[in-house]
Amino acid sequence: MTVEAPVSHLRENPYDIAREQLRRVADAFAIDSNLINVLSECKKSVVVSIPVGMDDGSVRVFEGYRVTHNIARGPSKGGIRYHQDVTLDEVKALAMWMTWKCALMNIPFGGAKGGVICDPKQLSELELQKLTRRYTSEIINEIGPERDIPAPDVGTTPRVMAWIFDTYSMNKGHSVLGVVTGKPLQLGGSLGREEATARGSLFCIREAVRKRSRRIEELRVAVQGFGNVGSFLAKFLAEDGAKVVAISDSRTALHNPNGIDVPAAFAHKQETGTLEGLRGAETITNEELLILDCDVLAPCALEQVITGENADQVKADIVCEGANGPLTPTADEILEDKGVLILPDVLANAGGVVVSYFEWVQGLQEYFWKEAEVNAKLNDIVVRAFNETWATRETRQTSMRVAAYGVAVQRVAEATTTRGLYP
Repeated sequence: MTVEAPVSHLRENPYDIAREQLRRVADAFAIDSNLINVLSECKKSVVVSIPVGMDDGSVRVFEGYRVTHNIARGPSKGGIRYHQDVTLDEVKALAMWMTWKCALMNIPFGGAKGGVICDPKQLSELELQKLTRRYTSEIINEIGPERDIPAPDVGTTPRVMAWIFDTYSMNKGHSVLGVVTGKPLQLGGSLGREEATARGSLFCIREAVRKRSRRIEELRVAVQGFGNVGSFLAKFLAEDGAKVVAISDSRTALHNPNGIDVPAAFAHKQETGTLEGLRGAETITNEELLILDCDVLAPCALEQVITGENADQVKADIVCEGANGPLTPTADEILEDKGVLILPDVLANAGGVVVSYFEWVQGLQEYFWKEAEVNAKLNDIVVRAFNETWATRETRQTSMRVAAYGVAVQRVAEATTTRGLYP
């Protein structure tokens, strides 16, 4: 049987949003319209069929994608998403955002993204492994350490990366460490990779708070999403002295105005797989979490959770986009008008791709760094990108998002112009 895509949580087409953002930046920074015509499109989109023998003896056919947006500045880089709402246009948008993210961080990659329409929580480990290995086989000619380097994203883990690495290496006849990043440490993963996205968000929040002459210890923070990014961000902010007043996962949201015990939440989630039943906090909805009275709101789950419908109710002074595209353009305008400082996804969650770059470099050299070295280098790159974005925002009198995109798109446009059109 073939698996149909269910009704999506996406209210607007993400690819339309990504292209609209690009057009706005082109206008603001006077970028040549011919270049924008090139950058508005993805270089390559591959759609594959993934038949999988299920545990009950049936065969299900899943649909998968791998999209490369741009390779002007180097091989393409981007995660693989396993989610029931994955669409080709969503993957295209995420690939485009990856291009800007890599350019803003000034690392030598272009943008790519992959996805499979499935609910990984409903698959056994064996079914998940079969799906991953067949998907890898289907896209094997598209990926490689000099071509396109996948990484984990929503619904995928270091274990999944290990299966991709093994499948690719078995086909090549030797171990190819640089084919994926986000691998387990014993297979050439990098120290600091697991926490990297959250750590990058933390560095951005620290800089933003400093620019606003405030202290982390004064902040009340609400974090939506308790996966890889949200859980570590909540942990790091609590360790810095902030009061984490709300957290959530896909099933439940919790609120305590006096602060949630984040280490206890971490342990509870690891033990039970959910935040449900955690003591010391009242249950609210994910929608209510977004409009709580707090200083920093960090949406770290899925796209389009803050829209034109609820943006005017957001009370936070700073919104840090731990997820990709959690604000729609309408929400962006409403919050900007209210004076909310938005730390955009291409800046705020780029820590993951930066440490993925470090892992790729370490894999190619087969020489691995200490964790302190990884975190110090990550801090240097993220803080530099933050300051470049902030300076552009001040000079141009624009938003952080337009400034971040402006810096990134100009870099990609310059590389494209310098290389010229082939043939």
